[in-house]
Amino acid sequence: MSDKPQRQFTLSRVMTAMLIAGGVSLAGAVQAEELNFAHVYETSEPYHEWALWAAEQIEERTDGRYSITVHPASSLGKEADINEGLQLGTVDLIYTGNQFAGRFYGPIGIAGAPYMFRDFDHWQAYADSDLFDEISQGYQDETGNVPLAMNYYGRRHVTSNEPIDTPEDMEDLKIRTPNAPMYMMFPEAVGANPTPIAFAEVYLALQQGVVDAQENPLPTIKAKAFHEVQDYINLTGHITDSLITIAGGPLWNRLSEEDREIFREVYAEAGERITQDILQAEEELVSWFEEQGTTVNEVDTEPFREATLPAHNSDAATWDQETYDRLQAIGQ
Repeated sequence: MSDKPQRQFTLSRVMTAMLIAGGVSLAGAVQAEELNFAHVYETSEPYHEWALWAAEQIEERTDGRYSITVHPASSLGKEADINEGLQLGTVDLIYTGNQFAGRFYGPIGIAGAPYMFRDFDHWQAYADSDLFDEISQGYQDETGNVPLAMNYYGRRHVTSNEPIDTPEDMEDLKIRTPNAPMYMMFPEAVGANPTPIAFAEVYLALQQGVVDAQENPLPTIKAKAFHEVQDYINLTGHITDSLITIAGGPLWNRLSEEDREIFREVYAEAGERITQDILQAEEELVSWFEEQGTTVNEVDTEPFREATLPAHNSDAATWDQETYDRLQAIGQ
């Protein structure tokens, strides 16, 4: 019998002993810190695609010090759950709406209010502004968690089984919204009944008639196939919406300054790519929905805007007048 396997085993033990004697841990040399990125979106959506890309980039740019597993489609919980997970350290990174982040620090919710932005360019100018940087710092001071990037989510529109042309058409309409107050501001302003339902349950709720309508951007309506159970997409454009990429405080406190900069750079770049993908999808999807047999209803949005504007600085507002005025002045 050959003694080659025995000699290889002995050599391996000798090399291990030499590394340990020299102060080198084999495990420490190769083992990455495992991190969890959670979100509620489908694997077909750009948010997931670019989260996977970012995970690869983080691992590469940190020389393998971090390995990020991306958990899509509410697999680690609803949006409220993953926000709480940041605080507990059970989740390291998330996408979340400004409206959900606003539960923990009111001013950051301003970007999720209906008709807050004039158009996409106004939103982009805010995302790049000193005001957003200041609000992000306030959120970090309050929660310990760190906003890393803004990601365009699209203009939100109402889907329904009857056409909606005026605010009066929404009176008493039972419309699904996410479970955060800013999402309810628009339906309440036009007399509808906002009904919070978890994102993963919306399709079934529409199919079974638990709610009459829902509201989301065109790419999300397609990804979640809401057009299969709703006859109309009414282009209300009531929220120019976005997601924030946020790192949990427990993770951030462990990162070196060098690694913090890498995380910021990677997720900012991912955010830019998401934004471009969503803009392109919005341009293409109206004709796609019409090809599927869904009626895309052009709406005069001004009456909806006029009905909503008084709520911007009402008791429902979680920001002060100065913050509101500064946001409205951006780009003018």
